[in-house]
Amino acid sequence: MLDNLLQPAASANDFLYAKAAARRLSMVTCYDYSFARLLSETAIDGILVGDSVAMVMYGHPSTLSATVDLMRLHTEAVSRGAPGKFLVADLPFLSYRKGIPAALDAAQALMSAGAHALKLEGVDGHEDVIRRMTESGIPVMGHLGLQPQSVRSYGGFKIQGRGEEAGREILRQALALEELGAFAVVLECIPAPLAREATSALRIPTIGIGAGAACDGQILVLQDLLGMNPDFRPRFVRSFWDGAGSIHDAISRYDAAIKSGAFPAGEESYQ
Repeated sequence: MLDNLLQPAASANDFLYAKAAARRLSMVTCYDYSFARLLSETAIDGILVGDSVAMVMYGHPSTLSATVDLMRLHTEAVSRGAPGKFLVADLPFLSYRKGIPAALDAAQALMSAGAHALKLEGVDGHEDVIRRMTESGIPVMGHLGLQPQSVRSYGGFKIQGRGEEAGREILRQALALEELGAFAVVLECIPAPLAREATSALRIPTIGIGAGAACDGQILVLQDLLGMNPDFRPRFVRSFWDGAGSIHDAISRYDAAIKSGAFPAGEESYQ
């Protein structure tokens, strides 16, 4: 088991082992084969195929446009690109709120596409679905705090869990997820002290995004950490590369090489 603790997570159990060993977990949200291939060569612990694909890849204003079919296609692509990585897929809007049969159909579609685990938002009102999934051998990751599928009820993307009552509610939901068999929970955009309290109270690991440094792990969208969207810079995002600038520069040099006649060169042509 010691070897498992020292290696990138490859299963839901490895997430639990990592928390027991106080080893921080790293996750990245990815949507396509090309980036997945690059991630497969890194020490990242897990990849999330997020329903944020509707926003990042298709330009929608929220995640609500994501469907099971769309998530299946992107899950298949990422699975082919990173077959050795632990892969979590989001269950999209309402797919798990239409009763157990519909939820299990959606789960089957994404698991058959290559997901090793599924993530869903909230807990109240679909406890039966979470219980049935975990009893059926499907690893479930929870998601509390800012739940993007509920953005219209929030009136926008807003920090959650501020105030004593709101904080107690998130803690209650986190403990309920653990009791129902979830193996981890994403905590999004909540105050850092609340995330610290939840992390201490739970036996399962917490994965933070905008929830401070005390979580057991962190997740960011790949395009955000690569700095590919300079117009999107929420407080919790750190860019580890000037992706937008580097890409613009490469395309400008490509354009200039064509117009100067420098590309393609003789060695880049068939004789």
